[in-house]
Amino acid sequence: MNSRFLDRRAWLCAAASVVALCAGTATQAQTYPSKPIKMVVPFAAGGATDVLARVIGQKMAASMGQPVIIDNKPGAAGIIGTDAVAKAAPDGHTMVLSLSNSLLTNQFLYEKLPYDPQRDLTLVYQIATAPLVLVVHPSVPVKTAPELLKYVSANKGKLAYGSYGIGAYPHLAGAHMSLTQQADMSHVAYKGEAPMMQDLIGGQIQMAYASALQAKPHIEAGKVKAIGVTGERRMNTLPNVPTLVEQGLKDEAYRVTGWLAIAVPAKTPKPIVDRIAEEVRKATQQADVQQKIAAMGFEIKDSSPEAFAAAYKLERPVWERLIKQSGAKLE
Repeated sequence: MNSRFLDRRAWLCAAASVVALCAGTATQAQTYPSKPIKMVVPFAAGGATDVLARVIGQKMAASMGQPVIIDNKPGAAGIIGTDAVAKAAPDGHTMVLSLSNSLLTNQFLYEKLPYDPQRDLTLVYQIATAPLVLVVHPSVPVKTAPELLKYVSANKGKLAYGSYGIGAYPHLAGAHMSLTQQADMSHVAYKGEAPMMQDLIGGQIQMAYASALQAKPHIEAGKVKAIGVTGERRMNTLPNVPTLVEQGLKDEAYRVTGWLAIAVPAKTPKPIVDRIAEEVRKATQQADVQQKIAAMGFEIKDSSPEAFAAAYKLERPVWERLIKQSGAKLE
């Protein structure tokens, strides 16, 4: 048997395998979803991420003809639940709705992460950005961001800022302010946003970055003062609070925001990824969903797998720099 025949036979076999693989993928996409969909939330029930997942999951279930089951897997800053999805079957029936920490920043913060978000996950849809509001205790004699910078600089070593975890945005932004103003502020990490806010109200710490959901009632009650919001745009729910950027704080630390997004296991077929993205988009375009998202202080994104990947690529080095600057490192 001559070599030319063998080469041709090998080529035909390879071509047949590709055709079979494509046909299988196409069939899989056409029949998707074929069973209930599990949407993992890597945080405890009742938080903003969980609430958002249940709202979107309900809309997706009605559109896709299969139940969307919310599976809360809290622990280790979102690592446990996100890792479970990274190791799930790549068939579109398991996805994660998470914050940017488990999908982006944890890779720079933890020395041993059980998954690589870029290798083990496929980014599907960036639902919303999550700007925060910088709030201070009423005893801090400032009203604007520039005044706050001068105050922390003039009170070196005397002030403390809170966060809801090492490596979380409130920690990174506070560390950046402390470093750039040579303020030597103390960082106090809490096990959640609620206890952080209680200590801010009580005067145990002087400043913090908080969600509008947590901070707005206390701002309106005069228990804390709003100085500015992060990101490029004002919050719809706090329209009278200017951004930090508007006030001249143009460092990248004040421009970036966290976000909420959907991801699936790597190697999930592209048609299925696109279908999920379209279903999430349809859900977030509904008026009642938009109202709920806005009430949480989030800014809705009109996204896609490609747009999400592009945004991720731009933000990745920014977060890496902020984490290195803070000196934060976890095992």
